[in-house]
Amino acid sequence: MFKKFTPSTDIAGQTPPKSSVQRSIRAAVLQQWKIGPETLEVIWPKKETLIHVKCREHISIYSVQSVPLFFQHFDGPFYPTLRLLHQYPSILPKVGVDRGAIRFLLAGAPMMCPGLTSAGGYLPPPEEALPKGTAVAVHAEGKEHAVGIGMTELSTEDMRKLNKDIAVEIVTHLGDDLWALQTL
Repeated sequence: MFKKFTPSTDIAGQTPPKSSVQRSIRAAVLQQWKIGPETLEVIWPKKETLIHVKCREHISIYSVQSVPLFFQHFDGPFYPTLRLLHQYPSILPKVGVDRGAIRFLLAGAPMMCPGLTSAGGYLPPPEEALPKGTAVAVHAEGKEHAVGIGMTELSTEDMRKLNKDIAVEIVTHLGDDLWALQTL
């Protein structure tokens, strides 16, 4: 999603949304992420103005004080930036890939089921199963912080049963142009 992203050519405009839109964004973020209102207040204080940065390919980046916090594609879910996820690792549910999948992950390729179900991979236990279409933090085997953020293409139970096909579609990863973008 953020391959060949250049702020000078790919940003169409920056505008502060109306306060009612900001309230609806705040409510959507609280609903979608595993985060409390107090933590969101620390990340995005109510007194701070949110800036909506419109980009090519219907990508919206939301920033506070020129620091990108989260983004959205079309009217899909809100994804935190990797920098925000590193500060607050419990925002998204965690999945892990084995060592063999790391180079593909860092290239932005979708993660396949065998990389998540192998000995080095990690999926949540069955009692915490994730449905299809859930935003997840993708961790690499042996690493502390997330190296990517993606959307599940199958439920975690189907990943275990089928063990083939695409499991997680990567939306941003370590080293892409959103990672390189520290301020807007």
